Amino acid sequence: MLDGMSLDQLRTFIAAADIGSFSAAARQLGRAQSVVVSQTLANLEGQIGVRLFDRTGRYPVLTADGKALLADARTVAGNIDLFKARAPGLAGGLEPELTVFVNALFPTGVLTTAVAAFREQFPNTPLRIAVEGMGAVIAPVLERQCSFGIRGPLLLEQAELTAEYLLGARYLMVASPDHPLAKCRGPIPGNALAEHVQLVLTDRSSLTQGKDLRVMSPKTWRLSDLAAKHAFLRAGLGWGGMPLHLVEADLANRTLVPLTLAESDAATSISMSAIYRTDTPPGPAGRWLIDRLKQVPGASQAPERVSSGKGYAWPGKSSSRRQPERRANWPSGAGADIAPHALAAHAPVAFANRLQIQERLTAEIAGAIERALEPLGVAVLIQGSHQCISGRGVRKRGLDLTTAPGLLPHRGEPPAGVSGDGQCGWTGLKRFPAKKIRP
Repeated sequence: MLDGMSLDQLRTFIAAADIGSFSAAARQLGRAQSVVVSQTLANLEGQIGVRLFDRTGRYPVLTADGKALLADARTVAGNIDLFKARAPGLAGGLEPELTVFVNALFPTGVLTTAVAAFREQFPNTPLRIAVEGMGAVIAPVLERQCSFGIRGPLLLEQAELTAEYLLGARYLMVASPDHPLAKCRGPIPGNALAEHVQLVLTDRSSLTQGKDLRVMSPKTWRLSDLAAKHAFLRAGLGWGGMPLHLVEADLANRTLVPLTLAESDAATSISMSAIYRTDTPPGPAGRWLIDRLKQVPGASQAPERVSSGKGYAWPGKSSSRRQPERRANWPSGAGADIAPHALAAHAPVAFANRLQIQERLTAEIAGAIERALEPLGVAVLIQGSHQCISGRGVRKRGLDLTTAPGLLPHRGEPPAGVSGDGQCGWTGLKRFPAKKIRP
């Protein structure tokens, strides 16, 4: 008798239980009379041999058995709805399930944003994401265990794979501030690196056996878990490379510090690409997710080119259109006590492209340099001719305004020919408070 149950009976049972009235359930289901609902439920009770409602009162009340079976009825009805929703997509080639293997260095924020949008676009497609290192991402793609993978610049010679560039993940060498290497002045030579343990990320794949990437010390500890490597670095157990998005907070509060290496050509940006077998490209859901990963802010940008391959200096917390001074990697070398000329050239242009006054412009440039480079001191001097003085009003030609805010550690003397003191900004016409801008 149970084989004779219908979906209509289950939906009628759920509606009557939720509303608490056969007549109201009839109206909701579009039935002509409440007697139709009553008869449908009576037939269901007869088929399963269980009394679902107590009809002795004015309104039907669920029995204890009815309450227990109501949850099962909801599950069955829900699964039928899911079945009906997924069927058209599968008929059109939609994957029944999407499995993706992601490199552990891939920025988590970019992945999370794309996956959140994926859930809205494909609510009925289950998503399986595995986070692995290096070759452990490539092997499942080759073995057809996933729709696609996201890899770094590793094993690029796989002819059966197609790769699509996604983004450049920022990468740098770091150590605890208590580590001996963190106390080195200037770029660290290779012989100094060789004296200390380097923490190296490894994986369980046979594809990377015998391959060392960015290993610069004969003393190594190898870990297959990036979180464990992060914890070991913070504990001062060694030095090593980490993606910027995982250590950004550590760099800001100085629980980790960047290392400048003298003999390393290690890039500070790792190209991340979506890979899949050329003979079995992703279906509609996988294709959509790859395209979405390219659209997430921070993705689909060419890797930042390092101005000097001999090291990395912490450039700031983030990059934005409002803070262009943070976009570059400022090189540092032995005896580099003066900021690179590129920063001095680009910062004025960046901050001048808005409504400005000279005093604020000077202070903003000084603040940007101090924030990006954290130098021992900053001195900026701007000498400008103002058309509001020379071209109209008092029409005084040849009168320049000189501004130089002081962000000096010892509050030194102002530049020659400019009055003022180190506690305030200096100007040839008047004194104004200096603005020390913080992130």
